[in-house]
Amino acid sequence: MTLTELKYIVAVAREKHFGKAAEACFVTQPTLSVAVKKLEEELDVKLFERNANEISLTPLGEDVVRQAQVVLEQANLIRDIAKRGKDPLSGPLRLGIIYTIGPYLLPDLVRQNMAQTPQMPLILQENFTAKLLDMLRSGDIDCAILAEPFQDTGLATAPLYDEPFWAAVPSTHALAEAESVDPDMLRSENMLLLGSGHCFRDHVLEVCPEFARYSSHSDGIRKSFEGSSLETIKHMVAAGMGVTLVPALSVPPEKLEAHAAGKPLPKPRKPLRSDQDHTDASFIRYVPLHGDVPSRRVVLAWRRSFTRYEAIAALRNEVYACRLVGVQRLT
Repeated sequence: MTLTELKYIVAVAREKHFGKAAEACFVTQPTLSVAVKKLEEELDVKLFERNANEISLTPLGEDVVRQAQVVLEQANLIRDIAKRGKDPLSGPLRLGIIYTIGPYLLPDLVRQNMAQTPQMPLILQENFTAKLLDMLRSGDIDCAILAEPFQDTGLATAPLYDEPFWAAVPSTHALAEAESVDPDMLRSENMLLLGSGHCFRDHVLEVCPEFARYSSHSDGIRKSFEGSSLETIKHMVAAGMGVTLVPALSVPPEKLEAHAAGKPLPKPRKPLRSDQDHTDASFIRYVPLHGDVPSRRVVLAWRRSFTRYEAIAALRNEVYACRLVGVQRLT
């Protein structure tokens, strides 16, 4: 039994697919399959149920994989102890980040990292919350930037910032003229949402009970479109297909700064001509919400056994050094 074999079975359990697990481990599928079969023969147990559609763990396989995650974490702890004895800020830091934060925070964060701790380059992994939590448990990443809530009491967390939501509407929409809108004003609109698996979709439906209620009743939101990314959703808004909610960091900084300074937001454009490009970002009107403004809390999470405390502190300082317009920093 080797650590590599344990890593392979954890990857298969996470991906539920031998090909995807092999890709995640940077090996060929035959190499991974042979190693998994060898481990099953050595243990004389069947770890996985294999069928045409999916791979699932056997009851005994679940116990074995759970223990394998513990072993891998302990093995990584040995490496962390060795690194910390030399220099806790020396060597890469493997950072996970969810899709709805990465595009808006990472460019500035990477610049801050290169300026402040060039000896600690970030190895980045962008994924869904559930995937990143699995990768944290198995030691595939060291820490992750996530949005609460998420279910994992075994992790240490530190708050980074609270991020309010804004409405995004087509520039030709009636709400585009408003200085602010109440979430209830979106009741009769076509709501464009991220697809299942994106925690931001869940956040919108949880913190805006209207949307959850309307999406399941005929007198509410008439229909919805599910997109794969916030930027895709924005293009759909620009095309006039509906409205959506977006986190503040995805709003152009100049609009956030104008709002913070109490200045009127730029007026929307005139209606499109047929020969204009409707995907231009200027054809979206970002409108702040009023009343009980929905928001999300963004945190940094890591395993409690992770010993490079100075690396975590340095990363937090680099996040705080980012521009972060329109959010409330937390310490």
